[in-house]
Amino acid sequence: MSMLAKLKLRAAEGRPARIGLIGAGKFGSMYLSQAWRTPGIHLVGVSDLSPARAQDSMRRVGWAEERFGVGSLEEAARTSATFVTDDTDALIASPFIDIVIDATGSPAAGIRHVLAACRHRKHIIMVNVEADALAGPLLARRAAEAGIIYSMASGDQPALIAELVDWARTIGFAVVCAGKGTKYLPVYHQSTPDTVWGHYGFTEDQVARGDFNPQMFNSFLDGTKSALEMAAVANACDLSPPEDGLAFPPCGVDDLPTLLRPASEGGILAKSGTVEVVSSVERDGRPVFRDLRWGVYAVFEAPTPYVRDCLNQYGLKTDASGRYAAMYKPYHLIGLELGTSVASIATRGEPTGTTKDWRGDVIAVAKRVLAAGETLDGEGGFTVFGKVVTAERSLALGAVPIGLAHGLRLRSSVPAGQPIRWSDVTCDATQPAIGFRLEMEALFRTEKGLEPAHA
Repeated sequence: MSMLAKLKLRAAEGRPARIGLIGAGKFGSMYLSQAWRTPGIHLVGVSDLSPARAQDSMRRVGWAEERFGVGSLEEAARTSATFVTDDTDALIASPFIDIVIDATGSPAAGIRHVLAACRHRKHIIMVNVEADALAGPLLARRAAEAGIIYSMASGDQPALIAELVDWARTIGFAVVCAGKGTKYLPVYHQSTPDTVWGHYGFTEDQVARGDFNPQMFNSFLDGTKSALEMAAVANACDLSPPEDGLAFPPCGVDDLPTLLRPASEGGILAKSGTVEVVSSVERDGRPVFRDLRWGVYAVFEAPTPYVRDCLNQYGLKTDASGRYAAMYKPYHLIGLELGTSVASIATRGEPTGTTKDWRGDVIAVAKRVLAAGETLDGEGGFTVFGKVVTAERSLALGAVPIGLAHGLRLRSSVPAGQPIRWSDVTCDATQPAIGFRLEMEALFRTEKGLEPAHA
């Protein structure tokens, strides 16, 4: 039976999958717009720091007032309505919730929510790639120990990339490279919330009339979001990030199999089995022909001459040798597709991609010369951007992850373009998120047989 057929059966039997959503921002709102249209799914609760804002989001995307005008999770479960609250702990602990969705984007909150889901044995879908990149390898272990599913979020690019990788490997192809598209120029790494709108081409009037968060938009522009997503893909798909960050080569869909193959075969990859992000603009700003700005891809290798002939016979674009080919999806629909993850867990007991090993990490790098005494302002801010590197390199450097590079005070100056190290900052290891990350570092350092980082 298809997932839809199984969901319809659950609806007919009066046992819908009971969902709790944390965070009613853009991603959450997009899911809200579709959730009530899906049979066999009951969104029992929505938690947000501002319940009034969450209710406004629900109205904006089409919810009737009576669908969320109830006073408790129990009443919501009984009446098929949705309870809106700011008590996330109670939502996760509720016996009326089966699956939790973290759509907050806060690394510290994400760690807290996963650990609560483990305690209360609730499956969890992590829209929160920031938390997954920061601590996903250890969070996934804790989830497995608790017997719950820890899943990527369908609609977000990491889950869609993982789906392509799984497809290729399932039918016998070796994956050479996988990733996504974005708009990138090297100067973007120095972008700040003050300069971001010029890079996007938004006018002051457009910004004034819209709900625009400059730091959030800047995190997409300065390379941090791409780094976070590629770390998540590397950790979920047994792929390796580049040793010293993404190259962001300009590349259209027709050139994927030619450019993203090993350097020994004429491509740009140091080795096979990596992640990379391709740019939709040339370095001089010209648009790339048939770009993949909104999409995802996987490059794979044909194992035999016979298979190469098959690829050619069925019109698949390959490199000149016919050995390398690519499959891609030109668009992703973000929260509109999240229901696929919910349905997969509810009907198949399977995640839509999940973190496995610690292969990639996202370290904080100085955007400019930073002076001792300055305070880091985190993802998308004025001080640092995120660079994806191998976990081994991150541990060897003793680097501060981008997910924790907010509110930390510098003990020493850091040159532009250099990583921020734990020895450069003053931090409180008793803070839960910092403590959990340091626990993960110690565990994997031991498992990988690595020496302590040099100061």
